[in-house]
Amino acid sequence: MRMNTPRIAPVEEQDWSEAQREAVGKAKMGGRTLNIFKTMANHPGLAKRWMVFANHIMGKSLISLRDREIVILRMGWLCKSGYEWGQHVEIGLQCDMNAEEIEQIKVGADSPVWADNEKLLLKATDELHHDAFISDATWKALSQYYDTEQLMDIVFTAGQYNLVSMALNTFGVQLDEGMTLDEQLRR
Repeated sequence: MRMNTPRIAPVEEQDWSEAQREAVGKAKMGGRTLNIFKTMANHPGLAKRWMVFANHIMGKSLISLRDREIVILRMGWLCKSGYEWGQHVEIGLQCDMNAEEIEQIKVGADSPVWADNEKLLLKATDELHHDAFISDATWKALSQYYDTEQLMDIVFTAGQYNLVSMALNTFGVQLDEGMTLDEQLRR
């Protein structure tokens, strides 16, 4: 975590306006509203429009849940986003990943635990993070496993979670109750 206190304080649900309820009121996980959504409630116009895109990535993307979480976790790790990492460790465990695989996200494509397509997902995420571009070689290799729409979803998933990680880090969104901070992400 880069900050011990939020720069933008989360708005508690009992204090929400109608616009805030409309923008983020249905965004719950395990029956509770997460700090990311309480923070986004500070800007209901932005939150409402962002939620449409976020819902595509989390619920309508054409890549598998496991592939999605590999990309999200790698981007969260590369962006040093304690909140993003912590949240998606929990989600990854629900999406056919085990604790060892999640730990190996930190190593990246060089870890021997990954299938060939997963190594390519990690490599593509690294390339997008470092150069905002997937190399021709990686794109060609990914194309052996994913169709055009899936390739687009991979890029937009990486981009969404780069953006979200930047926002979480900059706004100082604090961990939700029950989340654990990976000690390597402590500043």
